[in-house]
Amino acid sequence: MNGETLYSIGELARRTGLTVKTIRFYADTGLVPPTDRTPAGYRRYGADAVARIDLVRTLRELGIDLATIRRVLDREVSLPDVAETHAQALDVQIRVLRQRRAVLTAIVGRGSTPEEVDQKDLMHQLACLSEAQRRHLVDDFLGAVFDGLHDHPAFAAVTHSLTPLLPDDPEPEQIEAWVELAELLQDHDFRATLHGMAHNLAVDRAPDDGTALPRILAEAVRAQVTPAVENGVAPDSPAADPVVTALSTHYARILGSQAPQDTAALHRRLADRLEQMNDPRRDQYLSLLAVINGWPAPDSLEPALTWAVEALRARGRARVRVPQR
Repeated sequence: MNGETLYSIGELARRTGLTVKTIRFYADTGLVPPTDRTPAGYRRYGADAVARIDLVRTLRELGIDLATIRRVLDREVSLPDVAETHAQALDVQIRVLRQRRAVLTAIVGRGSTPEEVDQKDLMHQLACLSEAQRRHLVDDFLGAVFDGLHDHPAFAAVTHSLTPLLPDDPEPEQIEAWVELAELLQDHDFRATLHGMAHNLAVDRAPDDGTALPRILAEAVRAQVTPAVENGVAPDSPAADPVVTALSTHYARILGSQAPQDTAALHRRLADRLEQMNDPRRDQYLSLLAVINGWPAPDSLEPALTWAVEALRARGRARVRVPQR
């Protein structure tokens, strides 16, 4: 054929390193059809057959199925499109394998006592959830916590700041943190507590205040109360009065026209809000979230919240004390 060198199936096998059986199979399925046949019916292959076999072998080694390879060779789809699709599929497999490796590493670190078998099984189940399943679990939790508050100006920012994002290649401690957080996400009492806190703090927000109230109230407690705690100021001492006044004034500004005119009532309302915020599971959630998302570990707000509640309650008790005759 126009002087082209043709090879027998045996010669083609030697040139490509494949078996005669494999080349015959490729020919029968139309992947590498013979260029010509001898008068006796024996197959002969041209130089293009060598190139096609090399491409078929490469794509098969990458895990691409024969039907897709046939479409590429027949130019029904482009090779770049197939490569992109396959690369995306491999990315998913790599993420799953990395997460499973982290799960196994975390399990090894926990030891192998009989009491831990059930916990490890749960850990494996939660850690191996797909990205879509994890997203559903998180969205379900945040949807319950902020139910009825989707129109709040701070809704998007607050939910974003509370969303765990497990990386593609997590460390064992991130897997452990995710498993612990996933259990918290399914704690219905914790959901109800956070929902009540979010609802009450949203109610407290002044109509013209579009900021994230839980954050600004927590920041005020941290900034104004933490120094008093660190300096050993007793919450019921006169030295605590300036701190209580500053915190109450800040809260009154948040409330705006809703602020009670009675100082004792303002103290009681603020104490109720801070007491509600002082749930150890809230600190636990934020600490686990920081590990998963690779954020700096947050300082616990519990000491400052406890101090502030005691200081506010102490002043309420002092005002209602009946003087002895």
